[in-house]
Amino acid sequence: MHNKILIIDDEPDIRTLIKYNLKKEDFIVEEAENGEEGIKKALSWVPDLIILDVMMPVMDGMETCELLRKEDKLKDSLIVFLTARTEDYSQIAGLDAGADDYISKPIKPKLLISKINAILRRQFGQADNKNDAHLDNDIVIDRNKYLVYFDNKELSLPRKEFELLALLYDNIEHVCTRELILDKIWGTNVVVGDRTIDVHIRKLREKFGDKRIQTVKGIGYKFKLPVTVAEAE
Repeated sequence: MHNKILIIDDEPDIRTLIKYNLKKEDFIVEEAENGEEGIKKALSWVPDLIILDVMMPVMDGMETCELLRKEDKLKDSLIVFLTARTEDYSQIAGLDAGADDYISKPIKPKLLISKINAILRRQFGQADNKNDAHLDNDIVIDRNKYLVYFDNKELSLPRKEFELLALLYDNIEHVCTRELILDKIWGTNVVVGDRTIDVHIRKLREKFGDKRIQTVKGIGYKFKLPVTVAEAE
């Protein structure tokens, strides 16, 4: 399936860069230069995913996102904010506005593609045509095979630990709030306390070291090392 992606950004160079890399991966791509134009195009085209810049003149990304979320026609469209802002509060505000995820500027093409594939896979259960492995020097996560390697040795992780580690990788450079972790890993139908998250984080730190997973006090956790994506062989 060739997913449809709409880019809404007031910077032509950014739109061109994203569009070029997405089209190389066989995505169908349209673009808009502001929020008003983006909403009109989204309603007529109904994309699977919208990449939305936060800082735009006239109508910023937050307002655009809120308006998009009011359209029943777009209820299944994913929204990913594109932002140079790294403050935790802006990420939380974006989630409150209806965003599904974030991608940071400056854009790293391989990370961009990896994250979009991960978001689409979570929503639609799709597999991309790349080997879904994330590399962090001595850590490899292969979600296609449900395997984790550390120092070139295969590790057997319990399912929830694997899913939590993969979630942190999918959201590299961004904070995973406790609410997001509970929703994505345990779901809304299971009653789980904050202590459960802490225990799973502690177990991951015991396996991979304390420096990789950063605690953002009162909010959640963040994997703080850069990640690249392995090309398919």
